Amino acid sequence: MPDSLRIIPLGGVGEVGKNITVIEVGDEILVVDCGLAFPEPEMLGIDLVIPDATYLAERRDRVQGIVLTHGHEDHTGALPYVLPKIPGTPIYATRLTEGLVQGKLREHKLLDSTPLHVVEPGEEFAVGSFRITPFRVNHSIPDGVGYAIKTRLGTVVHTGDFKFDHTPPDGKRADLGLIAEIGNRGVDFLLSDSTRAEKEGYTPSETTVGESLHRLVGEAPGRVIVATFASNIGRVQQVIDAAWGHGRKMVALGRSMEQNTAIALERGYLDARDGTLVKKDQLQRLPKDQLVVMTTGSQGEPMSGLTRMSNRDHRNITIEPGDTVIVSASPIPGNEEAVAKTIDNLFKEGAMVHYEPLVHCHVSGHGSREELKLMLGLVKPRHFVPIHGEYRMLVQHGLLAEGAGVDVDKIFVLENGQVVEFDGETARMAGSVPAGAVLVDGIAAIDGIDGVVLRDRRMLASDGVVMVALTIDAKTGQPVGMPDLVSRGFLSDPEDPIMGAARDHLMDALRQRHEDEHNAEAGYVKTKIRDTLSRYFHQRTKRRPMILPIVMEV
Repeated sequence: MPDSLRIIPLGGVGEVGKNITVIEVGDEILVVDCGLAFPEPEMLGIDLVIPDATYLAERRDRVQGIVLTHGHEDHTGALPYVLPKIPGTPIYATRLTEGLVQGKLREHKLLDSTPLHVVEPGEEFAVGSFRITPFRVNHSIPDGVGYAIKTRLGTVVHTGDFKFDHTPPDGKRADLGLIAEIGNRGVDFLLSDSTRAEKEGYTPSETTVGESLHRLVGEAPGRVIVATFASNIGRVQQVIDAAWGHGRKMVALGRSMEQNTAIALERGYLDARDGTLVKKDQLQRLPKDQLVVMTTGSQGEPMSGLTRMSNRDHRNITIEPGDTVIVSASPIPGNEEAVAKTIDNLFKEGAMVHYEPLVHCHVSGHGSREELKLMLGLVKPRHFVPIHGEYRMLVQHGLLAEGAGVDVDKIFVLENGQVVEFDGETARMAGSVPAGAVLVDGIAAIDGIDGVVLRDRRMLASDGVVMVALTIDAKTGQPVGMPDLVSRGFLSDPEDPIMGAARDHLMDALRQRHEDEHNAEAGYVKTKIRDTLSRYFHQRTKRRPMILPIVMEV
């Protein structure tokens, strides 16, 4: 419908991370956020998961801009992969978010082709026909905002990730007055963060973490290592403050941590506390009892600083007895096992590890149920779309909205790609668009979750591989000599009699082909090898290794 308002989450509903929402009016499209997700354990060798941007790529001329709510990776990390599909699309963000994105785009050589605009909370700006007002919210990174997006068919409020912290570390509270004013003007749709929709009460203030970090650093006998997200600038400031309070120096370690810290320092979002924050070259010069190291790895990521330290694989730091490690984050769902393994390894190396829930060293940046109710009460939306959370969280948030007075038939609990259409009076479900996940290995986007690369990796991980080298007569297709079979990850003993029996079985099959199978092509012989050995190995072992035939013609 040309004259309709369409809301389409391409990511971030039914999952944690990969947040991206499309707001479409007529022939104009506005994108809110463009984030990534961490891979799940079964995504073997995958580094990142990004949203499928096919819908945007097919309508690239209609995309007016991307507005970013804050600088976390799950809201900005997919930009280097999505922007090449919608080249030249301008980005709008607050000062710190713009700085973090600028570094990301420079690294991927996209900065010159991407217009970046800094927006100020409370100041309306226009993107195409969209009139947009950012409003300040609290989160675990400075400069977080939500957006009131005014269109000719109605107003949409997107909260971004938020909580209401009345004692934020940077002193900048959420703008409750502006949110209430926007609500009083009339809001047709509220899209609200659901991450903690299952948690009763209020989320504690970030200030409580600062107090806890101050105590833990003060009690530590030797070196202190703190791990958190590289984009958690507020937490970095709290660690600098704790180090300063106990006469220590702090070093940021790890490419992303160093880069984000430098950007935040340059833009005035970090206070170095009279030289408390020092460069990496001071790492070996400072006595251990005067040192705090800030690094990444709070999610057990394989290549992160803390994980490498726990595996004795870090170029700068070897964990020793007397070290204190503080894991200042909660595991993202799916990362629990990796985080637990990292903590186990740190303990084995002799470190004292402090982590939630045993020691208070992290609070969520997301509002709990009372804060979600407050947002609903201030905005007073006619329609409600819970976003940013797994499906059960969206359902719980929908129930909260119902309790807050939103009609049940005006609450839309969506899955990625589902479309809500609004004509100015009535909203309805209107089908769906492509909205899967794209997997990134290294710097290349390889395929989706059901793609051939991941399927092959799962097969290799599950049953291994058998390579078959065979020479055939180019004219007849008949074997010349016996085939060589080599297995990896299939049988523990390379001399296992099954391999010898498989070789004989394969030779019999190749020599005794049916009348209609007289085909001398190497491709045909490869298919015959795969089919014959796959069936044989499954009969003998109940496993199906990947069969890789190498056929040479003479």
